[in-house]
Amino acid sequence: MIHVCSLSKVEETVTKTGAEQLLSLLAAGTEVMRPASITRENHLHLVMHDIAVAQEGMTMPGEEHVLNLLDFARQWDRSRPLVVHCYAGISRSTASAYIIAAALAPKRDEAELADTLRALSPTATPNPRLIAIADVLLDRRGRMIEAIQAIGRGADAFEGTPFELKI
Repeated sequence: MIHVCSLSKVEETVTKTGAEQLLSLLAAGTEVMRPASITRENHLHLVMHDIAVAQEGMTMPGEEHVLNLLDFARQWDRSRPLVVHCYAGISRSTASAYIIAAALAPKRDEAELADTLRALSPTATPNPRLIAIADVLLDRRGRMIEAIQAIGRGADAFEGTPFELKI
């Protein structure tokens, strides 16, 4: 089970779910306090901004980020939940949850997975750059990109409501 939340809900979500793995996707300078129940080796902190095109002074999501995310996800034994978060729980984290689910369930239909994501999170607006990179790395031939484009932008919100995505 993948649990998605915002930075402000990390401690609460980890405690509530009993998660032992944590994926943080935050801009440089944004601090995250790793909950005491998460060991250092079970926490991956990827530094990037929530952008889809290069902007001066910002770190655009890149292939190395997605490769690290995929390696981390593939090492997860799935005996306990994984918590994925970004600052708002809307873009980088929802893209990452979608990518992880697609990677760990390679036969799962991309459109069905995107529709499930939308049903679970009306605010989900997966970062298109992360999705595009993962689409190539997972050899999905544009299907991940098309599926995420099909669900469109999520409802406006300052912070997404935590949700869980089954693989």
